[in-house]
Formats: sequence, C-alpha cells, structure tokens
Amino acid sequence: MRLPDFIQANMQRILDDAVDFAITQAPAGAQLNHKRLRNDIPLILRDIVADLRTPQSAAEQRDKAQGRTAHATSPESAASSHGRSRADDGFGVNQMIAEYRALRASVLRLWAADQALSGDAIDDMMRFNEAIDQAVAESLQEFSRTVESWRNVFLGALGHDLRGPLAAVVGTAELLADTAQGTPHAHQAARILSGGQHLSRLVDGLLDYSKSTLGAGMQLQRTACDLGEAVAAELDLLQAALPEAPLRLQVQGATHGYFDDARIREAVHNLVTNAAKYGQRAAPIDVALTGDARSVRIAVSNAGQPLSSDALHALFDPLRRGSLPANKGEHASLGLGLFLVREIAIAHGGDVAAHVDEGVTTFVIHLPRGDTPAT
Repeated sequence: MRLPDFIQANMQRILDDAVDFAITQAPAGAQLNHKRLRNDIPLILRDIVADLRTPQSAAEQRDKAQGRTAHATSPESAASSHGRSRADDGFGVNQMIAEYRALRASVLRLWAADQALSGDAIDDMMRFNEAIDQAVAESLQEFSRTVESWRNVFLGALGHDLRGPLAAVVGTAELLADTAQGTPHAHQAARILSGGQHLSRLVDGLLDYSKSTLGAGMQLQRTACDLGEAVAAELDLLQAALPEAPLRLQVQGATHGYFDDARIREAVHNLVTNAAKYGQRAAPIDVALTGDARSVRIAVSNAGQPLSSDALHALFDPLRRGSLPANKGEHASLGLGLFLVREIAIAHGGDVAAHVDEGVTTFVIHLPRGDTPAT
C-alpha cells in the first residue's frame, strides 16, 4: 500500500499514536494539550495526503525542501493555522515542533510495521518528509508572525498606559522647575523635568512603532507650512541640547507645502541626535533643505566612522541600534529613532536613504511637496 493510502486508511490509528508519542517525547517543560493535538493533526495529515498524491517536478521538490512552496488546498494551510493557534495559546516553539516530530515518527513507524515495503517506499518516504518539512516551515512562519503581532499589541498597550502617569509627572516637574528658579533646587528640578520629557518621547515612540507595525500607519496632521522655518526652529532647540556639536543649516529653493511640520521636526531631531551620538566628537552637523517644483529634500550629514551599505540599510529596522559605539546617551535608546524617520517619510509619500562618501555619512529624506492637506 502506498503511503498516502495508508495514512488515509489509518487516520485514527496514526492520530492516537502521534498524540501518545508527542506526550512522551515532548521537550522538558512542554505541556501538550490532547484536544488541540487531535484537532490539528487530522487537518495537517489531509494536506500531506493531498500533497503526496500531486505530481511534483524536480524544481518543485527543491522549492519545498527550502520551505518556499505554499499549499494550494485552501487559502490558509492547516499548518499555518496550527502555528497561529499555538502562538495564541502561549505554546513555545519547541512544543510546536515536538508535535511534528511525533507525527513524522508515528506515520513512518506504523507504515513500516504494517507493510512489506515496495520499491516505491523510498520515494514515498522522501515525499512525506518533504511535506512534513514544508508544514513545519509554514507553522513556524505563522507562529513567528503571530508572536510578533502580540508583542506589538503589548508595546502599544504599555505605551498607552504609561502616557497618562507620565503626563502628570512632566506637568508637575514643569511647575517645580518654574518655582525653583533662583533656588538651590533649580538644577534638581530641571533634571526631573528633562528626565520626564525624555521618558515621554520614548513612550510616544513606542506608540508610533506599535501602530505602524500593526498596520495602522502613522497619522499625519498636514497644514500649509514652511519646512525651512520649522527645521530652523528645531535646530535652535537642538543646539542648546548639543552645545559641543555645531549645527549648520542651509536652505535653497522653496520649502513650503502641505506637511506635518511637527513630524518633520521629529524626524530631523532623530537624525541630528543620531549624528551627534555616532559622528566625530565636536564635528559640525550639516542640515540642508533643497526645494524644487515638486518636492523638498532634507539632508543631514556628519563626519564619522563609515558604515557598510548593508549596515546603513539595517539602521532603519525597528528596535536596532548602531553597530558603532555611541558618544553618549545610547543606553537610554530603544533603537526606534531611524525607524520612525522612515515611517514619517513614508507617511508623507516620500522615502529616506543613507550613504557614505569620503568619510561623511548623509541621511536624505525626500518629501513630495503636496498641494492640498489631503495629498
């Protein structure tokens, strides 16, 4: 009997054996649930049987071995559904893989014990192992996606819950800083206010990150504004916070349009502070705005140790920090600054890129000008 026929004829027997095997062979600490196992294994086996009965080319075999082939039996395969349900139920990845180990061992052991294996047995076993490996790949992909989604939900909820108490802390610190001016406690009050404001920025970054990764995107409040004026105002504030790094601004062409100037100032703030962290100490940081008929270009440049093109591209990934040692302040960073710069640019319909030329690293934001608030 060929393997797909054996599986279909002995579904209940394989199911019972796989459940027993999974429980006895599961990794230490795994708490496999009988009901969940019995719900998912038959669906996975049906997909595998359909796969075994489908002709397969050499190219399709290679794709499957590398986990690149999707099941065509349904919009979502049983393996993908299995991976998501395991993540939702709080299973660990080792627990999930143990189920596939049990299923593979049960089918092959029962088949070998019952059959006088024919010359087709080798081919059937290879196809079966490929199908199991494909199911594992689909489960892992959906498992990882679901875990990441829950992490983003958690970060969003955390940021939302922290925002209220932090607003009270910052408001009280502002009052203390005002009333303590000219007293021996002025410095301490200013430090409390500065720390509270920094925490507020971190929380806002978490909320923006969670919204973007969950598909809500970054919300903009576009108004008619001049980015030259907005960036100049932001650099004035930054120069006070970064006295050791001269900030130089150059504006060419028209820089007005419909933008969310607060978000653009946030992007410039992140790029300039990133340049101060990783650039040469006390070296100037150049900010150049160039406007043409259709767009505005913002470039932030600084001298420093060069990065490879791969490293520059990876800097825009969330929750990552630069590979080079920072001059200061990186212990308080979540690694979201450049990710938020990218999200701000994308929300405006633009983009951001980075390049290194003769020891100077430049980040460039390209923003379509827009002619209405809804553009």
